[in-house]
Amino acid sequence: MTDDSKKNGKLVIISGPSGVGKSTICGRVVKALDAFLSVSATTRFKGDSEVDGQNYWFLTTEEFESRIQQNEFLEYAKVFENYYGTPRQPVDDAVAAGRVVILEIDVQGALQVKKQRPEAVMVFILPPRKEVLEKRIDGRGRGEDAETKKRRLETAAAEIASAWQHYDHMVVNDDLDQAVQEVIDVIEGKIEDKI
Repeated sequence: MTDDSKKNGKLVIISGPSGVGKSTICGRVVKALDAFLSVSATTRFKGDSEVDGQNYWFLTTEEFESRIQQNEFLEYAKVFENYYGTPRQPVDDAVAAGRVVILEIDVQGALQVKKQRPEAVMVFILPPRKEVLEKRIDGRGRGEDAETKKRRLETAAAEIASAWQHYDHMVVNDDLDQAVQEVIDVIEGKIEDKI
């Protein structure tokens, strides 16, 4: 990265359907660029292996709703009776400090952020084919039933259709190393917006 890019922080939104590998890509991009990965807040129960402040900020519904009233989220949504949102202050602080800030959020949240921060770079991670996405969802071993899997695939189709309309860049995760490099190239301004 040039010294210029160190002075000016950059907000990058990375989205993609469940199972496409966006968390893996985000992790590698964060490491390669020493970027700041925003940690979302949620009201869902903390899993046994999850760490507060690392996986999510785990809040009560009352705490979350209070923070909504105080405009402390860049974006938020209620999904299956639980809130999810991006705390505003850590993102603002990291951008002001000249960092690349990555938000790994869904399409709905990304569109909320883009309205407030039109300078944000939006990257959508695509599966190479629908069958590959199905296999990846199965391979995650989360024990989901057929109905849940079907709902995830329907959601993926809707997200992909929306992404083609709203996102600046589309990156196919067929080869992980190549996908990571493409995202880095987008962040560093080496790849122009999609046509």
